[in-house]
Amino acid sequence: MAKGQEQAAPDAVLTRIGQVAMLHHAGDREEARHRFLGLWAEIGEHGDPLHRCTLAHYLADTQDDPAEELAWDLRALSAAEELTQGPPADAHEGTSAARALYPSLHLNVAADYDRLGHREAARLHLGRARAAARSLAPGRYGEGVRASIDRLEQRLDRAARDTEGPDRPDGWGRPPRQRP
Repeated sequence: MAKGQEQAAPDAVLTRIGQVAMLHHAGDREEARHRFLGLWAEIGEHGDPLHRCTLAHYLADTQDDPAEELAWDLRALSAAEELTQGPPADAHEGTSAARALYPSLHLNVAADYDRLGHREAARLHLGRARAAARSLAPGRYGEGVRASIDRLEQRLDRAARDTEGPDRPDGWGRPPRQRP
């Protein structure tokens, strides 16, 4: 097979992650978590960083415990950093995909820290999400991420002003996920 054809071939692991993500979006959270964990066992802690980043990013949303969600989101962020930092990063074809995920990765980590009551850490990652979102192309995904950043910022501002009120207003949603 020619080199150009190899690069054009779809990534089977990302395809499988996308299929399980559709299962999750259809409402079968438990089954999606089970299948994502099976994929994680196949990929392993030292597998392709783009696969680990994407899988951990989606796997975080299937967690019931906010601390577990944070752990998966941090794994996703760590794998993205592995892809985008250092000389080998330039050679990996997933580098641009990982950079495109940065706004959502930092936003999710910020939301996790907020749910756990760690407001300073939440603000730190929210700032990183906002900075990374500047590079997102116009369109539905970018607009959705920027709107989610704005909502979380407003929520953090309300929490700072009113520490006695409810910590999580109704209607606060998750940031959108970019499909693999």
